[in-house]
Amino acid sequence: MKMDSELLHSPAVGLTEEEEADMNDWKLPLTFMKKRHLEKIEGSKALAQSWRMKDRMKTVSVALVLCLNVGVDPPDVVKTSPCARLECWIDPLSMSPQKALETIGANLQKQYENWQPRARYKQSLDPTVDEVKKLCTSLRRNAKEERVLFHYNGHGVPRPTVNGEIWVFNKNYTQYIPLSIYDLQTWMGSPSIFVYDCSNAGIIVKSFKQFALQREQELEVAAINPSHPLAQMPLPPSMKNCIQLAACEANELLPMNPDLPADLFTSCLTTPIKIALRWFCMQKSATLVPGVTLDLIEKIPGRLNDRRTPLGELNWIFTAITDTIAWNVLPRDLFQKLFRQDLLVASLFRNFLLAERIMRSYNCTPVSSPRLPPTYMHAMWQAWDLAVDICLSQLPTIIEEGTAFRHSPFFAEQLTAFQVWLTMGVENRNPPEQLPIVLQVLLSQVHRLRALDLLGRFLDLGPWAVSLALSVGIFPYVLKLLQSSARELRPLLVFIWAKILAVDSSCQADLVKDNGHKYFLSVLADSYMPAEHRTMAVFILAVIVNSYNTGQEACLQGNLIANCLEQLSDPHPLLRQWVAICLGRIWQNFEPARWCGVRDSAHEKLYTLLSDPIPEVRCAAVFALGTFVGNSAERTDHSTTIDHNVAMMLAQLINDGSPVVRKELVVALSHLVVQYESNFCTVALQFIEEEKNYAVPSPANTSEPGNMTPVRDSPAIPRLRSVNSYTNIRAVTTARNLNKSLQNLNLNEEGGPAALSPGNLSTSSSASSTLGSPDNDEYILSFETIDKMRRVSSYSSLNSLIGVSYNSVYTQIWRVLLHLAADPFPEVSDLAMKVLNSIAYKATMNARPQRILDSGSLTQSAPASPTSKGTHIHQAGGSPPMPSTSSSSLTNEVPKPPPREPPATRPPYTPTLGGQAPHSHQFPRTRKMFDKGPEQAAEDGEEPGGHRNYVSLALQTGLCDWSAKYFAQPVMKIPEEHDLESQVRMERQWRFLRNARVRRQSRVITQRGISRLDDQIFINRNPGVPSVVKFHPFNTCIAVADKDSICFWDWEKGERLDYFYNGNPRYTRITAMEYLNGHDCSLLLTATDDGALRVWKNFADQKNPEMVTAWQGLSDMLPTTRGAGMVVDWEQETGLLMTSGDVRVIRIWDTDREMKVQDIPTGADSCVTSLSCDSQRSLIVAGLGDGSVRVFDRRMGPSECRVMTYREHGAWVVKAHLQKETDGNIISVSVNGDVRFFEPRTPDSINVLQTVKGLTALDIHPQANLFACGSMNQFIAVYNANGDVISNIKYYDGFMGQRIGAISCLAFHPHWPHLAVGSNDYYMSIYSAEKRLR
Repeated sequence: MKMDSELLHSPAVGLTEEEEADMNDWKLPLTFMKKRHLEKIEGSKALAQSWRMKDRMKTVSVALVLCLNVGVDPPDVVKTSPCARLECWIDPLSMSPQKALETIGANLQKQYENWQPRARYKQSLDPTVDEVKKLCTSLRRNAKEERVLFHYNGHGVPRPTVNGEIWVFNKNYTQYIPLSIYDLQTWMGSPSIFVYDCSNAGIIVKSFKQFALQREQELEVAAINPSHPLAQMPLPPSMKNCIQLAACEANELLPMNPDLPADLFTSCLTTPIKIALRWFCMQKSATLVPGVTLDLIEKIPGRLNDRRTPLGELNWIFTAITDTIAWNVLPRDLFQKLFRQDLLVASLFRNFLLAERIMRSYNCTPVSSPRLPPTYMHAMWQAWDLAVDICLSQLPTIIEEGTAFRHSPFFAEQLTAFQVWLTMGVENRNPPEQLPIVLQVLLSQVHRLRALDLLGRFLDLGPWAVSLALSVGIFPYVLKLLQSSARELRPLLVFIWAKILAVDSSCQADLVKDNGHKYFLSVLADSYMPAEHRTMAVFILAVIVNSYNTGQEACLQGNLIANCLEQLSDPHPLLRQWVAICLGRIWQNFEPARWCGVRDSAHEKLYTLLSDPIPEVRCAAVFALGTFVGNSAERTDHSTTIDHNVAMMLAQLINDGSPVVRKELVVALSHLVVQYESNFCTVALQFIEEEKNYAVPSPANTSEPGNMTPVRDSPAIPRLRSVNSYTNIRAVTTARNLNKSLQNLNLNEEGGPAALSPGNLSTSSSASSTLGSPDNDEYILSFETIDKMRRVSSYSSLNSLIGVSYNSVYTQIWRVLLHLAADPFPEVSDLAMKVLNSIAYKATMNARPQRILDSGSLTQSAPASPTSKGTHIHQAGGSPPMPSTSSSSLTNEVPKPPPREPPATRPPYTPTLGGQAPHSHQFPRTRKMFDKGPEQAAEDGEEPGGHRNYVSLALQTGLCDWSAKYFAQPVMKIPEEHDLESQVRMERQWRFLRNARVRRQSRVITQRGISRLDDQIFINRNPGVPSVVKFHPFNTCIAVADKDSICFWDWEKGERLDYFYNGNPRYTRITAMEYLNGHDCSLLLTATDDGALRVWKNFADQKNPEMVTAWQGLSDMLPTTRGAGMVVDWEQETGLLMTSGDVRVIRIWDTDREMKVQDIPTGADSCVTSLSCDSQRSLIVAGLGDGSVRVFDRRMGPSECRVMTYREHGAWVVKAHLQKETDGNIISVSVNGDVRFFEPRTPDSINVLQTVKGLTALDIHPQANLFACGSMNQFIAVYNANGDVISNIKYYDGFMGQRIGAISCLAFHPHWPHLAVGSNDYYMSIYSAEKRLR
């Protein structure tokens, strides 16, 4: 506390020091702010995937019906002269009519065969009605459920009629005969596609729809009334699945321009490139491309299906552009149906988009059903014009001089556009229109690498992007690419597949079917692959083997287990985590894999991960070992030994610092319990007997004044948050977060504090049999019973593990579960309660019910009765069934339980200490079966066998699905906290500026020197007797703990912000608190004298407080009345938490790894009462109950780490404080009031001051050279560094001078000159330096 006056007055030096402190805020690590603390451990909601084609279809038959009647024009169309003549690019007048007709038919068939070579083609040239009928019915018969195409060219017959008829001929070609569309529908059936190339074609589409509607109505009538004449006829087929393409609207004629073919619509649909190029040349803009003529176009080199040639490349670009236009304009489901379901339909519709563009330029509007939005003005057509332009401009030189063809830059440019979209866009925006083109580019070797890279970056945007890409049709492409051996594609493909499987795991089957798993097995085995890619590969394999037997077999043969075991010690934590999950999944319910693991001693290799620094990795290892012992196959002696080994290894994690790990541990042990059910039943019965015969010594004497809040004297107990918010108080605190004031009220009715004594509790109305059970569904083993069993086993001779039959693995695992059932983290204890109760249920069901109707057994909460199903409940466990007489007496004579109370008024959670609780008799020989969980709300004994499944199936933690979310979320995005513009970052900046202001302003005050400290700036009555107070370092909040709750006050405004229950059992009390991350997102750590630590967030604001984590900081702490409880000191710089108390060690926890890093033996026989550490010097100072002050250097081994022991105090050390400066001293104070200053390097004190006697509390201000002492004798004395009293406080302000109560706790603010004081009369007051200073 020496302050160098020169230093104080040189502003420059002072400033740098301040700036340095403010910069340090940015460097300080944050604790308990990882994903596992901030979000619920569960998988993401699966998106419904609609991308899979439920019904892929093929067009298997094609009817080509041509009514040309060459040479004879129909009477109702007057043709221009000259007129469009070409049909299928043939001039019908250039040869004899019959030959022309046959050539045109043959040509049309060839044009269609380009798009669908495998279909059956049938031509019907100038047919009669009967020929059409015969053709259609035979095609439908052969096609069965597949699609049939009907192409109609009506250029040689009259236009369709308004009555819904098209025209064909009679046998002698002397008449036109009408053919009703209704008949055509009947013959063609469904699914079908119709193409009409004739004038007024829109009429046919309209008639078709009317007839289809009429059919639907007829079908309905026939279905409702079977006697109706319609029902006697063969039912007409439904026309729901029919597609129509028509050349023009109902009132339009086909173009007659002589430069165009007569069947312009057919040309667009079947020879799109040829007609598109001709049309391009006919536009005015074509003059900009010199030397290109219609003749030259005919000579474009190459083949349509060879993408390296000019013609093939144009065709490829055309496909990409029309696909893109459709994807961007059509609704998703329509796009899927028309462009992804059937190859021929997709081609026709792509070409139909071209037809719309070309024919609209001649005032013709092609019609389709289903109708498409107009696409002829879409911007992508300009890209097409440019591509055609670039291609045609090379033609003259290619043809005349034979120069090489330059490939089009189209695909590279589109990829660049996609890249711009990816880099420049905001979060919420329309999908990129180039996505279908990226798909096309995957086909090209040249651009494939870049396309895959961009596709990966797109998929990384989140699940919505993956769903979009799947709906475009990326799946078959990336599946096919797994057959490629190119090494450079591996990282990209692994990334893309990880993204797909994280969103839609159903692809596991497709991968195994196509041997895709081998690709990922080889990536995993490739040690040259970076760890991130191997991680993704193992994630993909973990999805493939996840509850999918075929996948498990395939991967087992692919040597997955050996591959995984080799990578267990990889330095990359995510890889270790997924390797373990993958192992756990491959042998889950799959015996061959388990034995393969046994041969490779997989379980022993997994043991190393149980002490991994990363909690998620420990979790994954526990999961893997859990499924390893959880297989339900028959056990041999060998496998039983292995199971026992694994169980004992797992049991070591009982005090792991991470609740995630302990939850996984309960689930892993539950697998073992299910496996060896009968053995556990035996153990359970032994423990239940033991618990009945053994009265636990009460650790706390309930009448001790500082320990027990007298209920009677406080009529105005303020309510905690309203009961409602408490019953739904977040998942975190389900089972036992009961409204504390309710407890008080309940007990009050029983008659004051007396009701709190253990003996009384059990007979009160809140009979202990229902206590501690989540949502009041009665458990067989209540929380107290379990708690008592746990303590019985640790107090009594049970503790010697050598005892007869008590040293079995089953006993030890039962103990571990008992311990976990009392876990400070509710989710862990709830899971463990389920497992214990499930076994207790079976054990007691199988045991013979002896004193079942003993009069003493019926407390007010009467046991529920098994219904008449009682008889077979007992057979469930495999013991002989009970004689039916006792069963019937069971059901008839036990009174029915009262109806369940609504949860809002459930009895308080009060673990009793007493041995007189009436569990013993009524022990649930007839209790209600424990809560089955929402899935199986069956009656009590509905399925006797169902119970085993209950434990094995219902218990899972969601860890694997939660871990998989990592791959579904953006991996490449800058995390929000690093994004300088993000709100998170701005809020942090604001907090750090506030911190700097507090430091600066408070330093100014403390440097002036403080001559008095008695200005009372806050006083309020706390809901409970304050036992610990703690100022928040930077905001105006103060936390005040009573025995088991925490109250938050705003000391500036003088109002209460929050009050909530800490969740510690009745016989424990809060003995220490610390703010973690006080400089930033504050959390509050509470320590109770049973060794449990709990960390809370969202307190003192408008949200509900939530438990972030909780763990057993010190095991073997027995709550005693006179002990120091638990003391802690927190080091933000290193994330280390020092804990000690009524134990013989100082235990250091690393909150980053959530594990114990060091146990320093104190070498004393008394408790540790105070801890203080300094990270710079690695020193820890401990004050002890025997008056000694001990200094430890944590860098040294356990035997030599104690570097100094001072024994100058004669009595209990109230506080030992190590100053944080580099040459800071140790200040320690004992109950006798002697304050001693030690220099860590010298063996004797360098200064001694005497203060008040009977000291109960003391604190030292780190900055202001002050210390304050609180006395039993109801006053506070504040001293400066020289030992002069600057203030003596005995009375409250303004309260008619009421005398201060006995001081229970006091604390200085770390920066301001404020002193908070809590006293036994419930009051909490804060004193500060005089106003003019502040």
